[in-house]
Amino acid sequence: MKIAAKSFAILAALCMFSSANAANWTTPAERAQFKTTPSYADTHEYLQRLADAAPDTIHLSRFGVSPEGRDLMLVVASSGGESTPQAARASGKTILLVQSGIHAGEIEGKDAALMLLRDLSIQHKYPHLLDHTILVWLPIFNVDGHEHASPYNRINQNGPAEMGFRATAQNLNLNRDYMKADAPEMRDWLALFDAWQPDLFIDVHTTDGADYQYDLTWYTEQWGPLHAAVQTWQTNAFERDIVPAFEKKGHLAAPYLDLIDHRDITKGIGNFGSGPRFSTGYVALRNRAALLVETHMLKPYAVRVKATYDFVLATLERLTRDDAALRKAVAQADADTIARGKIGGTPLAVAFDTSKESVPFTLKGYAFSQTSSDISGDTWVRYDPRKPKTYVVPFYRDLVPTQTVTLPAAYLVPASWPQIVEKLREHGVAFTQIGHLLHLDVERYRLASPQWKPAPFEGRHLLADVTQSRENASMDFAAGAVVVPLDQPLANVAANLLEPQASDSLLRWGFLDAIFEQKESPDARVAEKLARDMLAKDPSLKAEFEAKLASDAVFAQSPEARLAFFYERSPWYATQRIGQYPVVRLGADALRAATH
Repeated sequence: MKIAAKSFAILAALCMFSSANAANWTTPAERAQFKTTPSYADTHEYLQRLADAAPDTIHLSRFGVSPEGRDLMLVVASSGGESTPQAARASGKTILLVQSGIHAGEIEGKDAALMLLRDLSIQHKYPHLLDHTILVWLPIFNVDGHEHASPYNRINQNGPAEMGFRATAQNLNLNRDYMKADAPEMRDWLALFDAWQPDLFIDVHTTDGADYQYDLTWYTEQWGPLHAAVQTWQTNAFERDIVPAFEKKGHLAAPYLDLIDHRDITKGIGNFGSGPRFSTGYVALRNRAALLVETHMLKPYAVRVKATYDFVLATLERLTRDDAALRKAVAQADADTIARGKIGGTPLAVAFDTSKESVPFTLKGYAFSQTSSDISGDTWVRYDPRKPKTYVVPFYRDLVPTQTVTLPAAYLVPASWPQIVEKLREHGVAFTQIGHLLHLDVERYRLASPQWKPAPFEGRHLLADVTQSRENASMDFAAGAVVVPLDQPLANVAANLLEPQASDSLLRWGFLDAIFEQKESPDARVAEKLARDMLAKDPSLKAEFEAKLASDAVFAQSPEARLAFFYERSPWYATQRIGQYPVVRLGADALRAATH
């Protein structure tokens, strides 16, 4: 009976295998000869079929739900059946996270995913590629934007016939949202990343811009917070191995071509310096390797999908040959970040700009013409893809720090700012909540002269500029204050959220605008008397006032500004703490006092 039952089970498995291979596994895009891309429902249906036919290799789940109620799909491909973050980490294998459709009109990654996942599982074309790597793929990140499909969503793009929309249902660009995390999809993504902690991240896009011969360009973060060991791995793996292997598969690739001047490609390219609001910039803060893939918008959709497929394939092949080096680099980066926090006083660059120095770059482009336009009044550029042409152009490749901070031992967030604590929690930053009153010697920032961007950006008015100073103070903090130590792997994330001058700090994104608001003000009759009393007591104030009257015509003609001059220098104004940044910096002694 046992032998018969076992034979029956084997026969049933063989029948299932035969049925799976007999099934039509042509993807919807392949079936349409890449003229179209499948809907959300059709994509889900195909992936579910894969998961049902190859349950030991493919696992389909969700990591969140969009504002319009669609599941955020997640596909895990593994040779050992690992389908959870815990199992993946316990396996000791490298974890590769690939993301498609953060801009839902740029959707090559989704169709490449269906093809590659099929070939890894049903077709068994690459039998050993998952031996040392677990592939985690988000086929469509911006699912609501994906279903806002139209032939008119991307004017620069050559197919498919209809494509999704760049922004979410809330009109947010997810690839500007990594730090502020306003979108519910992004908050789900942060939880996903924190759970899986991938070693390598690839974000698949379609570029805009010039015409050239390359069907794919790529970008890696090589800026300040990215640990040197991870930078070295990226250089060795991608530039010296993966990209050449990709080109051997029949493609042409180049670093991301961010034109200095869209009118003239010969003026060169720059490093767009993504920063942590973008996917690769954020992943760099977390000590992980990251790559931006940009297929070329003007190449046929079939070419762009195949390029994405081959690039991910070349990456998997590289990880199969040597996955240990990446995991070692990531582990070293985390360990060094923790050790740095224990020492304290280390400088950290938190904002960057493109270097003025360049290196020569050989660019494979096309001949182009420049015509004076009577429509725009500008130069109309037209490329001729029938005439390939090679240019040697300047490449402003490097980034230089524009803001650097000396890291404290920890930050303290007062209990009165739970929205800041919530952002720390969403990013997975470790902190300790203190249950009693604290009196501490701290460093704090004074901020003045705030200037906001005139137009909204991603649902917020960014703080464009502010002056700042730092001072020592003895302060009381109510029970419930949160201490954020920097001897943790996510120290760079914490610093970039909490340091005011960081390019994507919570202050810059408008989470703390209230600190600049004046809540009390004097009646004019009271301010008139206050001014006279202050002038009588302080001759130097009188000289300062008269000098401002003489040098600032706008000030001189404004009764409100002239009276505010005196009120803002009085103790009545000081008690409002206008411009006092609430997050304070703790030295080692203050940290010990707060947590012991």
